[in-house]
This record gives sequence, C-alpha cells and structure tokens, in this order.
Amino acid sequence: MTSTEILDQLKALGLDSIKKVLLKHGIKEPLYGVKIEELKKIQKKIKNGHQLSLELYDSGIYDAMYLAGLIAEPERMSKDELQHWCRTATSASICEYTVAWVASESRYGMELAMEWIKSDIENIASSGWATLSSIVAITDDKKIDMNLLKELMDTIPDTIHSSKNRIKAAKNLFLISVGTYVKELNSYAKELGLKIGKVNVDVGDTACKVPYAIDYIEKAEGKNIVGKKRKSARC
Repeated sequence: MTSTEILDQLKALGLDSIKKVLLKHGIKEPLYGVKIEELKKIQKKIKNGHQLSLELYDSGIYDAMYLAGLIAEPERMSKDELQHWCRTATSASICEYTVAWVASESRYGMELAMEWIKSDIENIASSGWATLSSIVAITDDKKIDMNLLKELMDTIPDTIHSSKNRIKAAKNLFLISVGTYVKELNSYAKELGLKIGKVNVDVGDTACKVPYAIDYIEKAEGKNIVGKKRKSARC
C-alpha cells in the first residue's frame, strides 16, 4: 500500500463520534476520527514500513500520524527524523505517545529525552519526559543509569506544580513509570509521590483524571508486577 492509498482508507474509516471525542481531548484538525482498533488492523497488514511511516506522519493528519508511530521502524529512525517528528507533533497525544514511543525504542532515546526535557516549548519538553517514561518501561534495569534516574526524580518535587500543563502530566507519569518498572527505585518513587501529592492538570472538557502516583504504584505492587518490563513502548 502507498501512503495515498492508506490515507484514502483512513478517511473512509473516520467516524464523527470518534472525531468529536478526539477534538475534546485537544486533538487538532485535520483528523478523521478512526478507532485505534482500526489503525491496528492496518498496522498488521503493513507490518513495518520506515519510509511509509515518514510519509504518513508528514501528512499532518492525526490518524495517519498515530499510525505512523505504530508502523515505524525505530532502529532505522535517524536523529534528525526524530527531531522533526518532535518539532512537528500536532497534539499532546502525538508528542507523548507516538513520538515518545518511537524515540524510546530508537538508539537515540535517552540522548534526545535529556535534550527535550530542557526545552521551554511545552510539547517538546513533555515529549522528553514521556520518552523517559517509555525508556524505563522497556529497558533492563542493568542498562539504566540509576544515579541519573534518581537525579531526574529529584528535580520533580520542586518543579512539577509550577510546570506547564502537559509537562506537569508527563512528569507525573514519569514518576509512576519509575515506581512501576524500576524495582530499585520503587520505594523512592512512592516517597516523592507522597511529597508531591495530587497533580492538577487541565484536561479540558473531558472526564479524564490525572493519576495519583501513589495509587498507581501501589496497584502495580498489588498485582506483583513491579519491575516487570514491557516488550514494546508502543500500544
């Protein structure tokens, strides 16, 4: 399939009801309103496709950009391509899921995450923190720099509540991810979570709730899955 053929298929699959929900969640036009399950059906047919993912992402259409992340080949992504994806992401969803997922599975994940979190641009910084969240979820603890991770965690209590909206959400998720996926820092993540308390994020006209770090980490403990890594950041 070509990118043009896929775009035609996505347009035909679009639903007004899904589009309305996405718009409420801050997704910007152009978008068709395709269900994730439909995107995954297309993904299975394509398997992987580096060039195709680049073309779909550059369409600027939300559904195509999301699909691009699902079919991307992270090991083939160049640093410039990842930078381009991050700079041109059109919504928080693309920044914190699509870009972060692909970046975390690439060879440049940690390097770019550390660069992005220093940005004054909200979407870029949130991409950076989200990339870090994905990295700790899929990387063996033996390959993680625990001192660096702890240093990053230590910056959160004094900065999270004054951070921009999406950065706030991404920092909160990072703390949850560390507490869930990094056994060595589980207790410390809970300690910081208690210190931070609940994080208030503007979620617009939606019923979404910002997760309370302690609740989520303890839920993982209850399921006995702390430290259990994911096979892929993408879902």
